Order: sequence, then structure tokens, then C-alpha cells
Amino acid sequence: YFDDKAIQIILKMAIAQKVKEVILGTNGYISTPALSYEVRQRQCDGGIILTASHNPGGIDGDFGIKYNTSNGAPAPESVTSVITEQSCHITSYKIADMPDIDLTKTGVQTFEKTTIQVIDAVQDYADFMETIFDFKAIRKLFKNGFTLHYDAFNAVTGPYAVEIFEKRLKAKKGTVVNAEPKPDFGGRHPDPNLTYATDLLKVMYGKKAPDAGAAADGDGDRYMIFGPSFFVTPADSVAIIADHADLIDYYKGKVTGLARTMPTATSVDRVAAAHKWDIYEVPTGWKFFSSLLDAGRITFCAEESFSASSPHVREKDALWAILCWLTILAKTGKSIRQLTEEHWQKYGRSYAVRCDFEALPTPKANKLMNYIRRQLPALVGQKVGSVLIKSADEFNYTDPVTGASSPHQGFRISLKDGSRIVFRLSGTGTQGSTLRLYLEKYTKKNLDKPAQDMVKPLFKYALKISQLKAITGTDTPSVIT
Repeated sequence: YFDDKAIQIILKMAIAQKVKEVILGTNGYISTPALSYEVRQRQCDGGIILTASHNPGGIDGDFGIKYNTSNGAPAPESVTSVITEQSCHITSYKIADMPDIDLTKTGVQTFEKTTIQVIDAVQDYADFMETIFDFKAIRKLFKNGFTLHYDAFNAVTGPYAVEIFEKRLKAKKGTVVNAEPKPDFGGRHPDPNLTYATDLLKVMYGKKAPDAGAAADGDGDRYMIFGPSFFVTPADSVAIIADHADLIDYYKGKVTGLARTMPTATSVDRVAAAHKWDIYEVPTGWKFFSSLLDAGRITFCAEESFSASSPHVREKDALWAILCWLTILAKTGKSIRQLTEEHWQKYGRSYAVRCDFEALPTPKANKLMNYIRRQLPALVGQKVGSVLIKSADEFNYTDPVTGASSPHQGFRISLKDGSRIVFRLSGTGTQGSTLRLYLEKYTKKNLDKPAQDMVKPLFKYALKISQLKAITGTDTPSVIT
């Protein structure tokens, strides 16, 4: 919402500033991972993304501006802090006095000293995916009767999904639903999780569920994967992709390491150990993977917020992740449930649940975090049920490539059986502060129990040590994932 006007403003300011060239997709649409690809492929100096991300759009919804640097990655703090500082001193700006520019057709237009190039970003990205994945094998999968239900949330991936799944991979027409991008996402909340993807859940837990279900968020970087009546957690998803990397020629024999954000369940850690790959733990925020990717230290990386990617771009990439799964399904002949349950048998299972407490008054949220910080030293040696707490600390990160420091990234409470409790404040909500409480119960037994039942002791302990109800006035999560 408002992108059509904002794009024209940006273009006219670029013309006034004599920018050499601006490249954008037809009608201004381009997914976040596709923009990262274009910036890298065309050697641009940077990229601007206008996005509500995974938040609701519309006149009362979100509007965000992201800047990506020349490697196609989200700008690091060293760049954004300078942008912030400069913005405090702006007293005027230049803008061209001219009619709006036609963005409906591909081609090149020149204004003053600036070239405006409108590209078919969908075709570019789809062509790129064909260099990574065996589309012939996936076409055979669909030809043999495999069915997929993909919900595009009336967001930016709709045209991409139709082009890739229905046109190039020959999935049946109607595989992609809600394919038309709309400024307000059709009034929906474009966050692919178990709370907001209700239409997809009805399909996948129905009597005639297809073989796979998937969705992506508003700007195309977050995703989710289902089998019939079966949900794959984000941590398990990337762990399974990494464990089967040799089935994807683009990665065969080329995996150097894995990385996850600190709150993400530790499934990938066990895969890395088994393959003798390096494993990195970084703060939440995709920009923290960029230096590791640029240095060639990692091949797969993931956030618990339904995000995964690889060195092919410098952003998380929903359709790429789904194509990874389709490739593995095509090459193994196994189902999503079978692959996941075999993974648990081999590595054990991390039952992972995230509880979001949204729109907390920021002063109360900060008071809560300060209270937990003071409790951390005394927690070591306490028991959660019958399991001892091994460590409790605040996560302070130093980038192993750049040496950049990022302190105060949340609290980690680790148990001796591999389970964890994590507290973190998120900055991606629309109002106030969002407290995210991550609960991870690791076990090699009881592999088919409800996740919320398995993490109940962790949840009760987290409420006790944080005094959540007393400080914030609530102990009921807004969203449970």
C-alpha cells in the first residue's frame, strides 16, 4: 500500500540527483530475494525495498523501507547508523518536476541523465532457479500425480509461483491460490505461521489434503511447509534440507557450514556435527549471516521466523526453500512426513514453540528484560522438572569475519538435556514491543507428542523466573507458533 506513489517519488528524486540508472520490476513489483539477486547480478550499488514484510498492509497497516548494499544483503548497522545520523540533519531535498513514469511495460526510458530500466523480475528469478534446481526431476514428480497447494497471500510471490510451479514445473492450474498481489494483501495478515495461515491449515488438515502445502509472506522471504495433517518447523526444515544437500547439484559436495539465529532450535547443530561442518550462532536479523556468506563460511542458514537461504542471494528466500523440498521429494520418493520422522529417528527431535506477547508497552517490556537479566546468574544449577540448568547468559555477539560487536541480543537458558528457553524483544511488530519466548524441548524419545504438551514445563518455569504477569499484566501469548 502506497508503493505506487512512493516509487514515483523515489524515481523523481533519483533523476534530480542524477543517479545513472535505476532498475525495477514491472509495476514496481519485485520480491525481496529477487531484488537481492538483481543487485548482485547487475552489479548495482544498492537496492531499495518498499515492504510491509510479514505485517498487514493497507491504509492502517505497515509501510517499511529497507536498504540493501552492493552485495545484495540488508545494510549492516555500520551503514544504517550513518543513514539515521544523516536523516537528523536533512534540511532540503531535490525532486524532479515531471509526470509519473510508466512502469507497466518492460524497457528502457531516459530522463535527464538517468536511465529507468523496467525488467521482468519474475522471468529473471525463475531462470535463476532453473540453474540451481533440477526442474526436469520436479516436473516428473508433478507428472506422476504429486499435488501442491501454495498460498501466495495476495502478496508479491503470486506471479513468481504461477510462473515456476504451474508454467515451468507443470503443476496443475490452481496450485497457486491468492496469486494476485494486492496493496492490502486482500485484507489478510501475510505471515506464514500457524496463527495467520488459517486457510492453508484448513486445506492441509482436511480430508482431501494435497501432498504438500506451502506459503510465503508479503515480500517473499518467509515460508512454511506442510504435508497432509503435518507441519514442519522452520528449524527442522533447514536441517532436513542441509542433510540432503547432495541431492541438489548446486550444493553437492560444496557445503562449508551451517548457521542459525540464536533463538532458532538446534536441529541444524546436530546435522552440522554429523557431517563435520562448522556451525555458527548469530543474532536475529538476516544481516548477521551476510559476512559469513560472503566469506564462504556457510552454505545454509535459517531463522526460526520461517526463513532460510544460501549463498545464491543475500536474503532469505521462500520459493527457493520450497524448491529445495520439492527436489528432495522428487529425488527420494518419500513424503514430507516420512522425511521428517526419519530425521527425528536419526538425530532426535527439538520440540520448538514460540510464544509472542505483542504490543506490550515498551517501558514494561524493558523492565521485564532488566528483571530477567538480574536473575540469570542464580539460575545455573536450578532444575526445570528433573533437568538441571547448565548455563544462563545474555547473548552478546562478535562477528567472526568483521569483528563487529552486537551486544544484548536476548537471554539463553540451556539445560543439560539439550533443551532451551530464550527470551528476546523483537523490533518487527507494528505497535509497542513484542516479547518472544522460545521454548525448545530436545528428546530422543516420545517423537510424536503435541509440541505444546512437551514444552509446558519450560513455559511454566519461564513465567516463574520472568514475573511476566506481574510486570506486563499478561501471561497469555498473542500468537503461539
